[in-house]
Order: sequence, then C-alpha cells, then structure tokens
Amino acid sequence: MHYLVIAYDHPGAEGRRRRARAREAHLAQAASMKQVKAVFGTAILGDDGDMIGSMLVMAADSREDLDAWLRVEPYVVDDVWREVRVHRCQVGPPFLPTGGRTLQ
Repeated sequence: MHYLVIAYDHPGAEGRRRRARAREAHLAQAASMKQVKAVFGTAILGDDGDMIGSMLVMAADSREDLDAWLRVEPYVVDDVWREVRVHRCQVGPPFLPTGGRTLQ
C-alpha cells in the first residue's frame, strides 16, 4: 500500500534552523527503514525558493506501520514539520521501479 505524506515546516528562519539541525538524522533514518520504504520524496519550495516542507510517497504494509515510522521520523521528533497530512494513494505502474509491483 502507498501513502502520500505532505508535511509543512514551521515558517521562517526558525523553520529553516530546525530543518538544518535535523537533516542529517532524517537522511540517516531514511536509509535504515525496514517497515516502510520511500518510493519518492522531494522538498516543497516556497515562492522565494526556500524549503517549506516535504512530500513523500511511502510504501508500507499498513497505516499502523506508517504511523510507527512517523513517530520516530526526525523531522517529526525534532518538530521540523508543524503540519503532516497522510493520504492513501496509488502509484502508477510506470513510476514503480519494480515493473508495477509494490515495493513491500
């Protein structure tokens, strides 16, 4: 199952500081994930080009697994993201590196 995670940072300079402090842990944690896998992710940019949030497509066996990941995700733990929205989604086969199979 796939989930779209849209997360917005705290605004302004404080948000940028929080993101910078947590970035290394965020990237390290992503590489070690077992229960969920990142399919795709990107920073959301404001009109001025600064990062204001994140968009991720995640593969997980269940919403519970995704929620368990969110509880330890450094951008959540370190209060980088002020708002997180999660939606189930369906990734089209051309976008999956596995030829249409999910990454679970």
